[in-house]
Amino acid sequence: MIDRRTLVAGLSAALIAPPAGSAATAVADAAGRAVPVPAKLSRVFPAGPPAAILLYTLAPDMLIGWPRANRPEECAYMLPEICTRPEVGRITGRGNTANLETVLVLKPDLILDVGSTSATFVSLADRVQEQTQIPYALLDGRFGAIATTYRTLGELIGRAGDAEQHARYAEDALKTILSRIAPIVASERTRVYYARGPKGLATGLGGSINVETIELIARNVAGETQGGLANVSIEQILVWNPEVIVTIDQEFAATVRNDPSWASIRAVRDNRVHLSPKMPFGWVDFPPSVNRLMGLWWLAKILYPERFPEDLRVLTQDFHSRFYHVTPTTAQIDHVLSGRD
Repeated sequence: MIDRRTLVAGLSAALIAPPAGSAATAVADAAGRAVPVPAKLSRVFPAGPPAAILLYTLAPDMLIGWPRANRPEECAYMLPEICTRPEVGRITGRGNTANLETVLVLKPDLILDVGSTSATFVSLADRVQEQTQIPYALLDGRFGAIATTYRTLGELIGRAGDAEQHARYAEDALKTILSRIAPIVASERTRVYYARGPKGLATGLGGSINVETIELIARNVAGETQGGLANVSIEQILVWNPEVIVTIDQEFAATVRNDPSWASIRAVRDNRVHLSPKMPFGWVDFPPSVNRLMGLWWLAKILYPERFPEDLRVLTQDFHSRFYHVTPTTAQIDHVLSGRD
């Protein structure tokens, strides 16, 4: 919490300080906006969870804080001194909790937003930048844009070399996985239902950012209707009769096999219900950021094991070392792959 004296002092300093754009160079963000980047940049405010994760993977030292405080079990897989930085709220997304006065008190050199670049979010970026005089960069949060997004962030914060390494990893992973899936015609790809919630009755419709990686390599049974997250009935799932169910909910994964209402569904009959890993961040979405890179390998492995002989444990250790800056132990890899909290 920020007390009144600190708040007033921070606002006063912000109002008398020279504009953040002085002695700055302009970098184009994903919306084509010219973002004035200060000559010295060391403190970045993440507008939401995807931005926080992206920044942590590239420049953890610049991350002011997190949209929500991380749990101890999550911090076991990250740099402890960064993972335990304070909760600062969020500007974008559901339950935005950071007001602009709080942002000003924290004195960031840059506000970073990763997600949609639609007119709504461009307007938000422009408004926040005008009101705070803090540069606000809006980067593309789509999965296929990860490499470009890393390169833009590297240019913004002066970490182009490290950003290029992450970008090439993303490009290589996507190229390798998609090239092996390409021979499978779309109509023959695995039919997948993405189950969210303790009852498994929420899912991502076609084109939803929540099922981007699933739709890259498989058929989303809910994909005929375009949209975001939606609630569906068990009757509809029975009609879809998916071959595989992927879930992020531990309770649902533990109970679905013994639930008679799900018993006739092919994925349940064939024991192809998979609990997605989530440490320290989800592998399918939750939130939809660069954590999904590892998730795409996992999805490819469970959907088409004959095409992906790679050792998932080796891939997991390598990804964590590169992106989360901590090399997990054997026991930690076991825990990650179990999907448990």
